[in-house]
Amino acid sequence: MKILALDSSGMVASVAIVEEEHILAEYTLNYKKTHSQTLLPMLDEIANQIELDLDTIDAIAVAAGPGSFTGLRIGSATAKGLGLALDKPIIPVPTVDGLAYNLYGVECLVCPLMDARRNQVYTGLYTFEGGKMINIMPQNAMSIAEILTIINQTNKSVIFLGDGVPVYKKIIEEQLQVSYNFAPAHLARQRASAVGVLAGIYYKDGKMEHAREHKPDYLRLSQAERERMERMKQEKENRV
Repeated sequence: MKILALDSSGMVASVAIVEEEHILAEYTLNYKKTHSQTLLPMLDEIANQIELDLDTIDAIAVAAGPGSFTGLRIGSATAKGLGLALDKPIIPVPTVDGLAYNLYGVECLVCPLMDARRNQVYTGLYTFEGGKMINIMPQNAMSIAEILTIINQTNKSVIFLGDGVPVYKKIIEEQLQVSYNFAPAHLARQRASAVGVLAGIYYKDGKMEHAREHKPDYLRLSQAERERMERMKQEKENRV
């Protein structure tokens, strides 16, 4: 089984080819370029390096959200286009789940934090038991205060990762009442290889969809949609 994995849900753009227990190639970039400029060239580069015929892949895994609205659209559109062109299924992997899988096997709680702006984070809580990742709290959008309160109530040690860590590190240090740590740099951001390995498990469980059906999971409305709803609400109040 060979899986092409994509993650453009945040600042990081990442592409990987995962075959069974092996990562054949991974290209990850965290720099000041848009994912529309980088994602397909990155795929072309690793395909050339490992002499990959895209027709030989079995499925396309993609970090399906939440995350950057633009990044998710680019990743999903790329996965969808490839899926339709190659007639391959898509395996949507929740972004926060994929991020948590970077820390496979740790004994404490795992808490990914993605900066969702407006004083919120995309987050969840995970642990590993018997070689499996256990989802204690599904990915959600909430304030940093809310997730820290939940963690304090567990009375368990925790490790944080994600681009929300540097944004909220001071608040974590001030408000957290349990022991905690922060993931090192090589594990702290999205990696397509983690998405691909997790997708391999989903593939065996039949968790896949046709490319025509795929769409990203934003979890909340975009800023443009929120502003539109606010304008409509204001206009309605003005007419009353």
